[in-house]
Amino acid sequence: MKPFVVFTKWPEERAKFYRQKKYWLDIPLCAILDKQVSNNPDATAIICGDRCFSYKQLSIYATNLAINLKNYGLQHGDTALVQLPNVAEFYIVLFALLKLGVVPLNALYSHRQYELHSFIQQINPKLVIVSSEHEVFRNEVINKNIKLLGIESSSLILKLSEKNNASTALTQDNLWYWLESDKTEEIIPTPPDEVALFQLSGGSTSIPKLIPRTHNDYYYSIRTSAEICQLNTKTKFLCALPLPHNYILSSPGALGVFHKGGCIVLAASPEPLHCFELIEKHKVNMAALVPSAVITWLEQAITYPIQKISSLKLLQVGGANFSSSLAKKVPLLLKCKLQQVFGMAEGLVNYTRLDDSEDTIFTTQGRPLSPDDEIKIINELGEQIIGEGIGILATRGPYTFCGYYNSPEQNQKVFDSDGFYYTGDLVQRTPSGNIRVVGRVKDQINRGGEKIASEELENLILLHPDITQVAIVAKPDMNYGEKTVAFIISKNNQLKPFQLKKFLLEKGIAEYKLPDFIYFIESMPLTAVGKIDKNELRKMLTT
Repeated sequence: MKPFVVFTKWPEERAKFYRQKKYWLDIPLCAILDKQVSNNPDATAIICGDRCFSYKQLSIYATNLAINLKNYGLQHGDTALVQLPNVAEFYIVLFALLKLGVVPLNALYSHRQYELHSFIQQINPKLVIVSSEHEVFRNEVINKNIKLLGIESSSLILKLSEKNNASTALTQDNLWYWLESDKTEEIIPTPPDEVALFQLSGGSTSIPKLIPRTHNDYYYSIRTSAEICQLNTKTKFLCALPLPHNYILSSPGALGVFHKGGCIVLAASPEPLHCFELIEKHKVNMAALVPSAVITWLEQAITYPIQKISSLKLLQVGGANFSSSLAKKVPLLLKCKLQQVFGMAEGLVNYTRLDDSEDTIFTTQGRPLSPDDEIKIINELGEQIIGEGIGILATRGPYTFCGYYNSPEQNQKVFDSDGFYYTGDLVQRTPSGNIRVVGRVKDQINRGGEKIASEELENLILLHPDITQVAIVAKPDMNYGEKTVAFIISKNNQLKPFQLKKFLLEKGIAEYKLPDFIYFIESMPLTAVGKIDKNELRKMLTT
């Protein structure tokens, strides 16, 4: 048998403590689905357009796929790259891989060649599952792109196409053919203290970092989140954000809803009118959005007959800073309760509680879900702040990871000798223990919940032959929280912004990473040690 995925484990003493406190139950994540098949198999688990899937159907498809993949040769220690849109097949694939013990990395559907190539280089997937609708994997270009992406010829490639519509590419199989099986075989997940899946960090470096999440730590976060958010069998949760996001997957997300036996309703995007139609049609009572999407909902709600979506009782907002002035508009315009969420794919999740005061809900991002989430707030001198001072958030706990995958140098930068992870968030803690997020110290833009690493974008822009210097900074934005600004020095002053954007798209980056504003300047302001002075550039944006 192949070795399991290598990752940094919790120290034995802490692992023992988490088991004693019943945070870690040594149960695999696929038990979430198995439990509902036993308790309520015919209940609706997923509504996806005109299709509905019961828990029993979801389990049958996932089991069939796992059996077929096992017979193909997939086993523990193998990894998978999955890139699917907001469709039910995403969860079928996820549970199949959890059942089989193959570790998935779920790429965002907006990721293109540049990001996908990086992921493939890091995990060397034995299995690739993609959509035939994605521009990178359409039939006319897929064989060329498979070679360019570095996918090994030995890897199994499954494409999601219309059911019973065979792929025309020579080296790929249609996913739906793998969801049918007449075989009954034993399939065994990886041990609960091993890696169940990879999450993607929003990080500030040029190389996307992978976060190994184990069955034990992820399941604890899901279970506790579901309790805090008071989910139950009557929960109908709208999934309108990208399904792989940690927020929409586990905070409490779809997995929290499945854990409690509720139903999720899938939307292709958070576009308000479409989402309002789904809320009305399916009597959705809970949704989760990022602040930029909330703004569009609030704008639409002013003229929309709001009684049509009166079933909506709770709106979660997370993924980026959410101003108190906007927070106050949620119950006023959408006629539902607000819950703020501040979390990270690396682990720590904070929630305002449903019985908190309005002031707490409107002005803070909540408090940790676990009594054994350990928090330190550190000032510029490296000293722990006592009281309400602003500093860098550092944390460790029963579901916060202990190291990025295969990234020893990065781990040395973000973990201290006691195992605390330094998140890069600037926060303050209220007397009640709630967290208020005030900014970031990392060189990163948070554009409507999508994280953009300045270094990554700068390095790509510098590949253009006419560009000699570039600096990326964030500009505050009412709708997105932040937008991306590129200050550029070019050789001949002939380069146009649209030409640069075309160049970047040809490099295969996701469109959300394109600069929103491009300014050509004669010289870069420098610090005393000769580095580009980004603080001075930010000041230029306000003058």
